[in-house]
Amino acid sequence: MPLFHPFFPLSAFLFVFLFCSSVTAQEAPATSAPRLVTVDWTIAETLIELGAPPVGLAQTASYRNWVRAPELPSGVIDIGLRSQPNRELLMQLKPDQILISPMFSTLEPVLSSIAPVTSIPMYQPGGDVWEHLYQATRRIASVAGRPEKGDQLLTGLETYLSSLTTCFKKENQQLLVVQFIDDRHMRIYGKQSLFDAVITRMGLSNAWQEETNYWGFSTIAIERLAKYHYAQLVIVEPLPVGVLKQLSQSKIWSALPVVQQKNYVYLPPVWSFGGIASARRFASELAKALLQDRSVPCEG
Repeated sequence: MPLFHPFFPLSAFLFVFLFCSSVTAQEAPATSAPRLVTVDWTIAETLIELGAPPVGLAQTASYRNWVRAPELPSGVIDIGLRSQPNRELLMQLKPDQILISPMFSTLEPVLSSIAPVTSIPMYQPGGDVWEHLYQATRRIASVAGRPEKGDQLLTGLETYLSSLTTCFKKENQQLLVVQFIDDRHMRIYGKQSLFDAVITRMGLSNAWQEETNYWGFSTIAIERLAKYHYAQLVIVEPLPVGVLKQLSQSKIWSALPVVQQKNYVYLPPVWSFGGIASARRFASELAKALLQDRSVPCEG
């Protein structure tokens, strides 16, 4: 009688093959994240918050000046201007998708020859900016393959903003949130702006109730602030070069009630047209600035 059955080798082979296949399937790494490129800073900051940063982003130096946080990972490649990205570099990056916002819709015919293009709006006429923030965050999270993380970030933001209302609910404080254009003009943020949505959810009030544009701001001369005697002025950086010196010499600026009463604060750069990351950063920096003189810290 032969020592081995004639079918044993084949049976053994099949057993080993199936066993190894099972182990390999269990130990195989998860599908790699898609290679995403974007020209839009709001999409970029959201991807970074999701833990899925883009492989390429337009105007990275300007992102660091105007958005600042979340920080760009060192490996993110600058793909040129937001309005005119470098096509050759984009092709070298071999993205799975290129993400844009409607503001850059004219780029779609060109970019679609490199990779599929997805447009994700955050600011658009009509509707509510907070609702748009939710929709945009979830769409970006879906594209990045991290829908659960997107929901976690949104829940965390709501919890954080709710905690801050305990700090301000008794004060009925009114704010004017601005960014300087030059020493005589500024953007002031109202309805349909990210800043307005955040301060409302912090239990604060926006003193600027006049009409705003598509992006939620009005452009005004600084003397328009003269009628606001009791509002807190919130100045969001960066400031144009030379503006601080010019303001120190401005009779109009020095005559404003908010200046005479020293009722103003500066915030570090926060992307005024941002998404979930900018919303939380603005809330955090604003709370720190408004509460810095309190002897008892705010629990939020």
